[in-house]
Amino acid sequence: MASIATTATLNWIAPDYATRLRRARLGLLVALTPILMVFVSFTSAYIVRQGLPTLDPNTNLLVKDWIPVKLPTLLLVNTFVLLLSSLGMELARRQFRGEAVLASAGTDSAVSSSENKMPWLAMTLILGLLFLFGQWTAWRQLAASGFYVSSTPSSSFVYLLTGTHAVHLMGGVLAPRAIRGQHRRSISQGCGDAQHRD
Repeated sequence: MASIATTATLNWIAPDYATRLRRARLGLLVALTPILMVFVSFTSAYIVRQGLPTLDPNTNLLVKDWIPVKLPTLLLVNTFVLLLSSLGMELARRQFRGEAVLASAGTDSAVSSSENKMPWLAMTLILGLLFLFGQWTAWRQLAASGFYVSSTPSSSFVYLLTGTHAVHLMGGVLAPRAIRGQHRRSISQGCGDAQHRD
């Protein structure tokens, strides 16, 4: 029994870059489908709840309790940070693709691209952390203006949507950083492709 397992292990050949990339893209598609459904569900609930009245226990009448939340301008700055992060991810994807082409052509990619190598993935991570810090600061600004998670239905949705987006961004930025070795290129390539679909 041990000799069969050893023989099977010795005959195993690591898949090439294109196969790993296809697998990474498929895995990402499987992961992104429920994420998309969560955001669609939250957005749908936001739109429906915005128009629903609630029963006032004092007057026994249906009243509109939706109070629009004035969003901090920091969230607009956060949007630009997110766009820069997306640009960094795209540049990392292109860099990894170039390295893969050089490696498949038999060229030593470490020697030929080491001078022009930019840490785009690290920049994406730093911008992602800056985005998260911006979200936290925006939440503090909302709380300072009297809008807490449970203050009004509209403020609850603001916290829910921005918090879910922050968790989504953490997963998208940290996943490629957690992968080591030869799989990093294919995972980063797949994440870069998926980032443009979000």
